[in-house]
Amino acid sequence: MKVRVRNLGILKDAEFELGELTILCGENNTGKTYATYALYGFLATWHHMLKTSINDVVIANLMNRGIEKIDVEKHIERIDSILRKGCADYTKRLPRIFASSTDKFTNTQFSISIDKNNFCPAKQFKKREIHIGESIRISISNGENYNAPEISLARMSDKNEVPQGLIKKVISESVIRMLFDSVFPKTFIASAERTGAAIFRKELDFARNRLLEKMSAEEKIDPMKLLYSAYQDYPLPVTRNVEFTRDIESISKSNSFLAKEHPDVLNDFANIIGGEYIITKNQGVLFKPKGKYARLSMGESSSAVRSLLDIGFYLRHVAQHGDLLMIDEPELNLHPENQRRIARLFTRLVNLGMKVFITTHSDYIIKELNTLIMLNQDIPHLREIVKRGRYKNEELLSSDKVKLYTAEKAPIKLEGNKRRTRWPTLVPAKITQERGIEALSFDKTINEMNEIEEAILWGGEI
Repeated sequence: MKVRVRNLGILKDAEFELGELTILCGENNTGKTYATYALYGFLATWHHMLKTSINDVVIANLMNRGIEKIDVEKHIERIDSILRKGCADYTKRLPRIFASSTDKFTNTQFSISIDKNNFCPAKQFKKREIHIGESIRISISNGENYNAPEISLARMSDKNEVPQGLIKKVISESVIRMLFDSVFPKTFIASAERTGAAIFRKELDFARNRLLEKMSAEEKIDPMKLLYSAYQDYPLPVTRNVEFTRDIESISKSNSFLAKEHPDVLNDFANIIGGEYIITKNQGVLFKPKGKYARLSMGESSSAVRSLLDIGFYLRHVAQHGDLLMIDEPELNLHPENQRRIARLFTRLVNLGMKVFITTHSDYIIKELNTLIMLNQDIPHLREIVKRGRYKNEELLSSDKVKLYTAEKAPIKLEGNKRRTRWPTLVPAKITQERGIEALSFDKTINEMNEIEEAILWGGEI
């Protein structure tokens, strides 16, 4: 899946491809968060943005016979136009995604393209059942042929008129899910604001309660207007992050595939935070340091514990195969050793079938990922380093799973121009199994610091 943005924030024209592990790096205010939030917004709302038309004959047959088949191939032929129109509609909603003024997105373009050679819709589609009121039930299932799913309509009562427009909409939404459920992963995002959300999560509950109190106290108040005014100043990724953190108690009632099948991964995470999160009846979420009896509130815990709270609960209670975990600056508040550990955690998740997307300023994370790529070779001295460095084989990484882009000014050819000019964009890094990732944005700063240190120690010139 490739994403292209034009005139998005500071980014003039940029394209990036989603890999198993995708990394955006670069200096501050170069467009990394804009690209990340735009992608997340689409993945969180695509089922509302993408639409396909349903032939009236299908609806007529369904109404008359109570059963009909969908020709998926006809809808596959429209994939390009479905995506093009859906992305155009999504672009118009970017001001809402970013909680910003429409003026900032006047000339913005957002588009997504997919590899149709590996496009295999409907195979993973499960039976979907929709109830319209109490009198109508629509069932859609693959049956024996996933290219011709079957629709059935059951009327519980003949008293109510069947709303054909609504039925057409329901079927259209189901077809869209058949086409794209296996293309666009379920996505969780940990925004850079997550540390504050962790410590103020109770206050967020209080804010919600105050809204409800105000709604009940004032007869003429518009509840939707009030709720919208309370949250409209926050970008969608931040809002979703806050909602997740606020609902942790209910979220903790489920188990992820990691908790069921790979508890050792959760042990690795526990080593990073130095303990575990626990849910208590009266005090909510507490942190229990490893080897101690103390139980600390989020306010009493370290900033590292708070910054990883939502990620920890996501991994233990929500994560599933094929999901996409997006983290804005995973290095927040982490000691360099734990930055290395979290890089290893990412590679384990990737090797278990999840996707990971990060933005980072951390040279430690990038260099550790470099190491995990270069060590993944069947060479005797590298196998010895793996053993000596206590690396696990499941942490080693194939270079073809990684995509890294640096946000910087680079020569690009804009539409309508004959020559390349320097504009803010995303520059792909060269990644090989033998040499790892070439991330020059960090090397320049590190080399400059090394030169200054040598001049201090040995009296040389800078």
